[in-house]
Amino acid sequence: MTTIPIHNRNGEQVGTYEFDLAELATEINKQLLHDVVVMYESNRRQGNVQTKGRADVQGSKKKMYKQKGTGRARMGNKRTPIRRGGGVTFAKRPIDHSYRLPNKAVRLATRMAILSKFQDNQVTILEDLVCPVPKTREVVKTLKALKLDGTSCLLAIEKHDPLVWKSARNIARVSVSPESDLNAYDVLHQKQLVVTKAALDSIRERARG
Repeated sequence: MTTIPIHNRNGEQVGTYEFDLAELATEINKQLLHDVVVMYESNRRQGNVQTKGRADVQGSKKKMYKQKGTGRARMGNKRTPIRRGGGVTFAKRPIDHSYRLPNKAVRLATRMAILSKFQDNQVTILEDLVCPVPKTREVVKTLKALKLDGTSCLLAIEKHDPLVWKSARNIARVSVSPESDLNAYDVLHQKQLVVTKAALDSIRERARG
């Protein structure tokens, strides 16, 4: 059983949170984490690079001059790759780099990523994170009280809250995500995981299911 302090938005400890880390995963499979992170990075690739082949450039398909009798080297049409303005020999075409690993493996990798944060002492549990109005300084004040200002953070909340998202979107290296949208890439990409008590309860409930 692991005991983790719970802090309020002023950085004061207001309680403790106890749970068994084995609820998330029994072990950390680095190969699975690597495969899932590579999948997310591949899915982020645009893949819209394109160059013009000889069929895409303008120009007549007719030979520029006859094959023999001119005293010059034989020459094809204007679109040939060896002429200026011609098409590219092996033209690049748009390609879809996205693929998907089994959902069970992706969900397990997410829990492993969260587990790794707990093992590395890179998790801060907040009592709650509520913003009555969208104010960036409110989130900045909270991070400073937790001594996390200047550290890349992922704020995990119980459900989507537009006020919290608007309050944190302009802070460099800080992102907000409801616990249902957490994935291994986002968790590992940021150094510190700041999770609300309600969000952690939901994560544990989802892990049991």
